[in-house]
Amino acid sequence: MKKLIVALSIFLIPVSFINVSAQPAEQIVKIIVAPNHADWNYATGEVVKFSVTVLQYGNPLTNVKIKYEVGPEKMPPVINDSAILTDGKKVIEGGTLLVPGFLRCIVTATVDGKTYRNLATAGFDPLKIQPTISLPEDFNTFWDRSKEELAKIPLDARMVLLPERCTEKVNVYHINIQNLGNARVYGILCVPKKDGRYPALLKVPGAGVRSYRGDIATAEKGIITLEIGIHGIPVTMEDYIYANLAAGGLANYPNNNLDDKDRFYYKRVYVGCIRANDFLTSLPQFDGTNLGVCGGSQGGALSIVTASLDNRVKYLSVLYPALSDLTGYLQGRAGGWPHYLDSRNAAFNNKSDKLRTMGYYDVVNFARQLKVPGFYAWGYNDETCPPTSMYADYNVIVAPKQLFLALETGHWTYPEENEKFISWICNKLLDK
Repeated sequence: MKKLIVALSIFLIPVSFINVSAQPAEQIVKIIVAPNHADWNYATGEVVKFSVTVLQYGNPLTNVKIKYEVGPEKMPPVINDSAILTDGKKVIEGGTLLVPGFLRCIVTATVDGKTYRNLATAGFDPLKIQPTISLPEDFNTFWDRSKEELAKIPLDARMVLLPERCTEKVNVYHINIQNLGNARVYGILCVPKKDGRYPALLKVPGAGVRSYRGDIATAEKGIITLEIGIHGIPVTMEDYIYANLAAGGLANYPNNNLDDKDRFYYKRVYVGCIRANDFLTSLPQFDGTNLGVCGGSQGGALSIVTASLDNRVKYLSVLYPALSDLTGYLQGRAGGWPHYLDSRNAAFNNKSDKLRTMGYYDVVNFARQLKVPGFYAWGYNDETCPPTSMYADYNVIVAPKQLFLALETGHWTYPEENEKFISWICNKLLDK
C-alpha cells in the first residue's frame, strides 16, 4: 500500500464465489457506481473520481445513507467512510495508483431493512501489469514427461447414446476415456448426424461439481462438441449426488496435494484435457485439422493450458481465466482464484513446497507459450478472478489475441459478451 496515494473511502466485502455465470437479478433499489473515464482506464498517478447514484424505480433516492470503501482490489481498504445522499448522488474522490493495477470502490446502502451493494473498478495502465509468478526451469520438461506418461495409456473410449437428448440434427453421447492413474474423463459428446467431416470444439468446465448437458446448439451449426467434467465421475447423475460430493470427498479439491507437483489435483485435470482431445481427434467425423477449446473461470484457465500443451489446438476462447498469477498476494496485490495466498489462506499455503508446485500450474506460465489465436473477455468488477491476475496472463501472450471488455461485469457475462465468446471460435473453426 506504500505505493498507493489516495483520498478514498470504501469497505471491501469478502466474496467467496467459485464460479458464477448468471447476470445478477434486477432489484428495486440500484446502486450505480462508475469511474469518471468512459473506458474506466487511467494512467498511473492520475486521480480517479467515482460517481455514485442510488435509484429506486429509476429515480434518485433522496436522503439515503451509503457506506463506501476504496482500495486496491482484494486488498484492505485505505479509508472507510459514509455519507447521506440528499439528492441520491455523490462523487467520491478516489485517489490513484502509482503502479499498474486496479483500484476498486464498493458502495452499500440499506433501504427498508435490505442492504444493496455495487462496485466499480478503475484500471491503471493495465496493459503494463506483469506477472509475479516465477517460471520453473524444468517447466517444459515436467509437462513433456507428463504427456509422455499419458501417451502410454490406451484411450479405451466408451460411448453410450442418449436418445432422449438427441435432436433431428445431432446425436448425443455420454462418453468416458482413460486418463492418468486409472482415472477416467467423462463428458457429453454431440456429433452432427449428417455424413461429413467436421471441426471439433472441446468445452472445459468452470469450478465446481455438477452434471453436464452438452453443447447441442453449437453441434447443430456443424461442429463436433465435447463438454467434459474434471473429477473422473459420470456427468449424467442426479444433482444430489454432485451436491454430496461437493460437500464431501470433492470439497476444496483445488487444494488437494498442493505440496507435491506430481500428485497435485490439477495434474490429472490438465492432462485429462489433452486426453479429451485425443478422443476428439480420433473420431471419424473429425476433419483432421480444426480443433478449438473454450471455457470460463476454471475453464478459462484450462483453455489456455490445453492450447499451450497441445499443438493440435488451433484456436481458443477464454472468459475470466482462473489460476492466474497466484503469487500476486505475496507482492501486495491480488492473486488469482482460488486465492491460495490471500489473508485467509497464506498461513497454510505460503510454504516452499506449495509455492514450487504453483509455478508448474499457474496459467501465466502456459500463457507465455501460446502460439495460436485467442479471444479473451472479462470485466473489471470481477471479485473471483481479479483483473490484475487476468492481465498478468494477457500481457505475456505473444500469439494473436483479441480482448473484449465488458467493464462493469463481475464473474458473469452479459448475453452479448457470451455471444461474442462463442461466435468468435465457431467462426474460426468454420472458416467464416
